[in-house]
Amino acid sequence: MSKHTLILALALAGFAVAGSTTAADLTKIRFVTDWKAQAPQGGFYQAKARGLYAEQGLDVEIIQGGPSVNVPLLLGSNQVDFGIGSNSFIPLNIVAAGIPATAVAAVFQKDPQVLITHPREDIRSIADMKGKPIMISDAGVGSHWVWLKAKFGFTDRQIRKYTYNLAPFLTDPRAIQQGYVTSEPYEIAKASGIEPQVFLLADEDYPSYGTLILASDARIRSDPQQVRAFVAASIAGWKDYLTGDPTPGNTLIKADNPEMTDDVLRHAIAEMNRHRLATAGDAETAGIGAMTEARWQAFFATMSADGLYPASLNWRRAYSLDFLPPKP
Repeated sequence: MSKHTLILALALAGFAVAGSTTAADLTKIRFVTDWKAQAPQGGFYQAKARGLYAEQGLDVEIIQGGPSVNVPLLLGSNQVDFGIGSNSFIPLNIVAAGIPATAVAAVFQKDPQVLITHPREDIRSIADMKGKPIMISDAGVGSHWVWLKAKFGFTDRQIRKYTYNLAPFLTDPRAIQQGYVTSEPYEIAKASGIEPQVFLLADEDYPSYGTLILASDARIRSDPQQVRAFVAASIAGWKDYLTGDPTPGNTLIKADNPEMTDDVLRHAIAEMNRHRLATAGDAETAGIGAMTEARWQAFFATMSADGLYPASLNWRRAYSLDFLPPKP
């Protein structure tokens, strides 16, 4: 074991599997992501590539997500053991739908969601977009759009459909669209040669977590220690991916998604670090993956007040703090 790997292993103190393991000893785990392989999933790929899951006794298969992959349904039907929830709405939607799955960690303290415009004098803030057409995905209409309406007085009349195709934005200098801070702004700049204006919703106190680790309740009941091990190894993978050499994780990302390029991956990692998506807020003291009851309560209060959830919904059922490592 290299010195660097030993340091990472020690960082998992209290979660290590006793004794050495062979491939036959490892517990097979199926983990599905929320989109095609990319840097915002990089810590998980890094944990697999660096053997951090194996050190915890886990043989993790990462299943690439995409537009036709329904993570909650895969968890609820026990086809997978873990999955990514893109934002805080997903665990609450799971509770509302009666799906047996639970959020056990939040990799991003800041949701990477942004609104993007061309350079223009009449828009200097999100508030300036009120009344203007905005391209929003179907998933976005039921998530961050609800908050935008409550926070800035946006209306559904502004919605234009976003299909993850940049062409409508590139050809219309008045266009506004959603995106992730780690991807669309860079792709737009490469395609047009113009740096777009980018507005991170989290900078306006958008309260959603991002890239949550979801566990099936069946896995939680059958072996809670394996859940702790998966969370701990994933967190160690994220630390290494963001601050160390991300090459091992990126190699696996490109194997799953051959369309991904090194320059896109480098840019995304730089943006994650620049905006401190994983290390801001509660992660400053509690470490990557941190969640708190206070933040979940505040998120639910905001969204239920806007009519997205009934006040009677058991929001505490959406998450568990029992599987997070102790504060560093």
